[in-house]
Amino acid sequence: MTRFFLFPILLFIAGTLLAQPVQTIKGTVTDQQSEMPVIGATIEVLSVEPSKGTATDFDGRFAIEGIPVGRHQLRISYLGYETVTIPNVLVTAGKQTALNLSLQESIVQMDEVVVTAKVEKGKAQNEMATISARSFNPEEVTRFSGGRNDVARLAGSFAGVAVADDSRNDIVIRGNSPTGVLWRLNGIPIPNPNHFSTLGTTGGPVSALNPNLLKTSDFLTSAFPAEYGNALGGVFDVGFRNGNRDEHEYMFQLAAFSGVEAMAEGPLSKAKNSSYLVSYRHSFVGLADELGIPVGTNATPNYRDLSFNLDFANGKAGKFTLFGIGATSDIDFLGDEIDEADLFASPNEDAYADSQLGIIGLRHNLIVGENAYIRTVVSASTARSGFEQDNFLDDGESKLRVTEVSDVTNTLAVSSFLNKKFNARFTLRTGIVAENYQLDTRVDDRDGRPDLDEDGEPDWVVVRDFEGSMTLMQAFAQGVYRFNDNLSLQAGVHAQYLDINKTSAVEPRATLNWQVHPKHAFSLGYGLHHQMQPLPVFFFTETDPATGELVRSNESLDFTRSNHFVLGYDWSIAPSWRAKVETYYQAISDVPVQPFASSFSMLNAGADFVFPETGRLVNEGTGTNYGLELTLEKFFSSGYYGLLTASFFDSRYEGSDEIERNTAFNNGYVVNFLAGKEFKIGKDKRNALTFDMRLSNAGGRYYTPVDLEASRAAGVEVLQEGVAFSERFDPYFRLDLKFGYQLNSKRKRLSQQFFIDLQNITNNDNIFDLRYNPETNNVDRVLQSGFFPDIMYRLQF
Repeated sequence: MTRFFLFPILLFIAGTLLAQPVQTIKGTVTDQQSEMPVIGATIEVLSVEPSKGTATDFDGRFAIEGIPVGRHQLRISYLGYETVTIPNVLVTAGKQTALNLSLQESIVQMDEVVVTAKVEKGKAQNEMATISARSFNPEEVTRFSGGRNDVARLAGSFAGVAVADDSRNDIVIRGNSPTGVLWRLNGIPIPNPNHFSTLGTTGGPVSALNPNLLKTSDFLTSAFPAEYGNALGGVFDVGFRNGNRDEHEYMFQLAAFSGVEAMAEGPLSKAKNSSYLVSYRHSFVGLADELGIPVGTNATPNYRDLSFNLDFANGKAGKFTLFGIGATSDIDFLGDEIDEADLFASPNEDAYADSQLGIIGLRHNLIVGENAYIRTVVSASTARSGFEQDNFLDDGESKLRVTEVSDVTNTLAVSSFLNKKFNARFTLRTGIVAENYQLDTRVDDRDGRPDLDEDGEPDWVVVRDFEGSMTLMQAFAQGVYRFNDNLSLQAGVHAQYLDINKTSAVEPRATLNWQVHPKHAFSLGYGLHHQMQPLPVFFFTETDPATGELVRSNESLDFTRSNHFVLGYDWSIAPSWRAKVETYYQAISDVPVQPFASSFSMLNAGADFVFPETGRLVNEGTGTNYGLELTLEKFFSSGYYGLLTASFFDSRYEGSDEIERNTAFNNGYVVNFLAGKEFKIGKDKRNALTFDMRLSNAGGRYYTPVDLEASRAAGVEVLQEGVAFSERFDPYFRLDLKFGYQLNSKRKRLSQQFFIDLQNITNNDNIFDLRYNPETNNVDRVLQSGFFPDIMYRLQF
């Protein structure tokens, strides 16, 4: 095993070559408002001597050859448009660098180009998302320490965001439940894109969204534009990039957490300007287990996924892109392999979990007129999850099936909008989103249930039982009006309707942006947002006490409602430095709570594999989130970067007992500090040593204490609901260090990368939960992940 990991390092050492490798930077330049190609735009590489440059062709495309490997700075300019500077463009020997760039037309027409050196790093790709939004790129997912090649964990470094726990990638945005997050891929809503996912959740232990296929994408945390609906907390708006249209390229990658991967891309037909991109991943521990290699874990997680993006040439009928994801995962917890201190499984039971995810979509772009286009995406998806549990009987050999879960959600979706740029001042986008859910969900459980029929076995209880369909319809209109180059207004309205219970909502959204000085800008935003209830709660089944029949007592629940208010200040300290401050207030209402006085609220659910089993909920709960967020960022330049984010917030709720309490996600504060340094090495400085670190510190979560005596009497955990979320865990602390080496061969088409990411290097005992353990008959601590070394080796050619 040791020799296996030393092999790539020996390849690096053997790579001391003499020639300076070069590569090609290419891409497209479009108008930001209309997305039409900008013909004749000038692209300059400022970081080489003498500088190199070119102009875009009729399709807005460009290519600059002979660029030395390393990091470079580009400037894009065109008469009548605002000039922008793109820092930190990474060029490697094994892969051509492809960029999708956009320019914004200036309100004041000029007779000559004025270089403003406006840095675009971090600005959202969606021009209508101008507050509480930022972009991220695939390189950041790989570069930042502790990220495990997962875009959701990357977001945990941004201001206002906390990752719920080390074992899952659910994200908490400004104190909201993780269920408030909307995932979109290539412009259309998608199911939970994670392995081992369960119905209603938005996170999981391992992401099925491969960052190597992603283009620069957006992450939004509040008051998002009108085109985003059915979400309260935030939006992950990600997209697959196109493959290389000119050359075939390949990549092999091995990572301890994200697995073994093989990827290929290239032209489908050079003459037709089309491309393919496809990748397959397989869990490393699962593969090792299949090969008989010990991996040091009792329950082996098996997961695999296939992702692809086929981009076809633009023709008379428009431009088509076919994309998709297929993923499966399974894990078995066997009682005879588990000790009594393991609170995620029990030595008295066998449990089996599996999930499947399938997404396929077709995206169509049609140009209508000089400054307008229609973009339509249709998709079909399936999300399946199952869970079975067998309890050992007193003889220690016989088993009794006590839990069966089978959830299948098939979704047909269509999203279509018209984008029209009327002039340099005004752009309008209007469209619809429709999702039809075909559901087949059933949960039967008798674990810990009474034996009322006296047959010697616990009675089965139907927890959830629904087979049918429902449709969520959404419509929106949003526009951007630029009063001048320094003052703009984004405003719109979103509406949605759920047919199964005939609930509807209309939501205004608006953001005002004022660039008071080239270095200083203010933003003010407001948004009204609604979200339907998680499906496991919506279709909860219980016995009607009056008739004795099974009923879905939560099916009439309305949307949860939230008003967002945000004020932001952005300071461009220097070309590579930015400071940002945002303060916000969120008022939440119509939250499902119990009809009698209790501390229960749906605002505390969603950061686990299961949802509360409770019915007859009513939309009478409330909640508030408010806070202050600070970001100081040094974009990668001069060989180093830095990111400091600090969030100070308060998250509270009221259940039906009308007592204000802390929510389960009220950490109070979250601070992250990330930094990295890259050292060019070798005679020609084409290789690099990299050092990255991440320090995270967060206030402890509030929790409901266990009633130990009642738990001992009942044999199962009983909480003190009267004092819900009154006690607090110790603060969370974690330090990650990453060491890497980048080798660019003198062979133009070969590059290698190796890193080892030492996560929680201090082996800090961060507490996850306090739970009653029937095996020890005490309340035991459940800890977060301890020290974990993640490794990655990547070969591109």
